[in-house]
Amino acid sequence: MEQATETIHAGQAAIRQVLLDALGLPEWNEAFLAIDGPRETNPGTRYSLRVRPGFSGELQYTVVEADRVEIVWQVPGFREVGTWTIGDDSRVTHTFEQSGPLATVLRPAYRNIATIRLARLANRIRQVQLAHTA
Repeated sequence: MEQATETIHAGQAAIRQVLLDALGLPEWNEAFLAIDGPRETNPGTRYSLRVRPGFSGELQYTVVEADRVEIVWQVPGFREVGTWTIGDDSRVTHTFEQSGPLATVLRPAYRNIATIRLARLANRIRQVQLAHTA
C-alpha cells in the first residue's frame, strides 16, 4: 500500500468537486487517457476507462462521503483501490493498493505516486478555482 498526506488549502467542497469530476480525472492523473460515462458521480456508477499505454477497463466510485472518496479502477491484470480522505483542516490523505500480475511488474514505477497525485490534485484545484474567478 502507498500513502501520502498533504495540506491543500481549498476546503473540503473544492477538493471533493475535483475528485468527483470523473470525466476530468485525465486532466490531472496522467495514467488516465480517457474516461467515458455520466457527468454526475454516484457510488456504483461505472465508467469506461482507457489508460496508458492504451489498455481499456473500468472505473467506479465505491464510496462518496463528505470526508472520503474511494475509487476502484481496473484493466486486464491490474486493479487499484484508491482512497482520498479529506480532513476539516484541509489535510488530504491518499492511499492506494494495487493487485494483479501487471501491478506486480509496475510496482517500482508507482513509488511516491501518492505524493505526486496529491500535488497534481492541488494544482488541478487551483486551475479550477482560477477558472471560476476569471
